[in-house]
Amino acid sequence: MALGCNIFNLGFFPFFIAYPFIYKNVAGTILSEKRLFAAASISGVVVLQLGAFSVVLQTLFSGVTELPFGTFVLLMQPIHLAIGIVDGLATSAVVLFVWKAHPEIINAGNSPAPVGNLSMRKVFIGFIAAAVVTGGVLSWFASSNPDGLEWSIFKTAGTDELETSHKGGRTDLSNAQEKIALLPDYGFKSNNTELPAEAPISESVVDTGKTVSGLVGGALTLLLAALLGSALKHRKKNSGAEK
Repeated sequence: MALGCNIFNLGFFPFFIAYPFIYKNVAGTILSEKRLFAAASISGVVVLQLGAFSVVLQTLFSGVTELPFGTFVLLMQPIHLAIGIVDGLATSAVVLFVWKAHPEIINAGNSPAPVGNLSMRKVFIGFIAAAVVTGGVLSWFASSNPDGLEWSIFKTAGTDELETSHKGGRTDLSNAQEKIALLPDYGFKSNNTELPAEAPISESVVDTGKTVSGLVGGALTLLLAALLGSALKHRKKNSGAEK
């Protein structure tokens, strides 16, 4: 139900704010380990802060639920500052690792240096392996504690299950989503209507559901990225041929 907001928050701020105005300026054209570390870390913090504030505004203007703006924003920003610091450090670690292993990948975005003989097949295989390990195995150890948004909502309203203040279309869409969702809540849909909703589910079933959800989600994401990349490459090739 919040897919559009998530796409905007996760896509717009990193690509149109953090990268052109922060990362590129801090990293510069002559790259170094310190400049890359600072650029990636600062960008990670800024993106999380902007995304958190955007969530507050989207919640306010949506009218779906009523949360006091002042309290909500004062809880959202500090908790996402802490998350942003960790996220920035993790991002900088990945950027530095890639820069040391294949500097042409990082250099291509900061200078006119050619990419060279980089094997995109190896890169793609690496992404697939990372997706399988992360989505298929590491997902078992995901924390059951609330994330930054859930924690902020609980502290603001006293509950993390908010009732919407509007019915009608939103309720119909929510009901439709529950019926057609293939992997609701990162698990399997139960076809046994005789069991109560609160009936316990074995840990093995939960872990298997997380694995399948992670693998399916990772596969769809990589497939979409590959299709978009192929379309952009085809478009660039055609435009070059016309010239």
